Amino acid sequence: MDRIPIRHIHGTQKEQDFSESFSIRDIGTLLAGKDMVQELHRHHFFYILVLEKGAGNHDIDFTPYTVCDNAVFFLRPGQVHQLVLKAESTGYLIQFRDDFSNPLLRKASKINHYQLSANRFSKLLTILTYIFQEYEEKQEGYWEVIKANMNIFSIELARQYSSDPSGNVNLYMQERLEELLSLLETHVFNHKPVSEYAAMMNLSMYQLNAITRETLGKTCSELINEHIILEAKRYLLATSNQINQIADHLGYEDVSYFIRFFKKHTGHSPETFRYNFR
Repeated sequence: MDRIPIRHIHGTQKEQDFSESFSIRDIGTLLAGKDMVQELHRHHFFYILVLEKGAGNHDIDFTPYTVCDNAVFFLRPGQVHQLVLKAESTGYLIQFRDDFSNPLLRKASKINHYQLSANRFSKLLTILTYIFQEYEEKQEGYWEVIKANMNIFSIELARQYSSDPSGNVNLYMQERLEELLSLLETHVFNHKPVSEYAAMMNLSMYQLNAITRETLGKTCSELINEHIILEAKRYLLATSNQINQIADHLGYEDVSYFIRFFKKHTGHSPETFRYNFR
């Protein structure tokens, strides 16, 4: 079965250990005067595109965004995206693995697109310019300096997240939601009943549904179904796999049941969805 193309963090031999967890690149240097056109793919790491000047288009999990100035795009591991970035764009591209992340960064990653005021963006840009300088010069203690400044960066983004009423949930519920989402990433194709996730988290089904309703306005069952449908869409559009192969990957032995499930939640059969949206 074909897999969705996956990008990895790469670095030079000299910086191999550090770049396995974190990298930052200057967008102007990366583009080198040419447009960037990327086909649909996914990452196994966190991805932050910070654009002081930006033009183009960015589709993240099939939601289209117009690239503008003073914008931040934040992707979680596993999300798929397709990017067209014009040559005149400037800013920074940050990539890091989960072992580098912190709770505030994971919280901020729940929003894929931030459109910031010039003043708030200027604060972020100052932080990132300092991080980039440390990353390039690699003076003694640069690793600690970068981590400290990424903490400040995450606080600024988390403040933006919290300005949205949907971001104002208590820390306990946010942490338990993160735990649930992590379990879904690992187990959802083999474990679909809500009761199984409640047991994994030592919660009752009532408690688990209360957490998902409070944080996301959805039941746990709705969250599970959305996760499965999203992964199905990713494979339908990013690969040429047969429907029965995708159904099997998602944990459905009965392909007919999978087709009915997909149509119920999208209004399209898998074949029709692939034909209309590719």
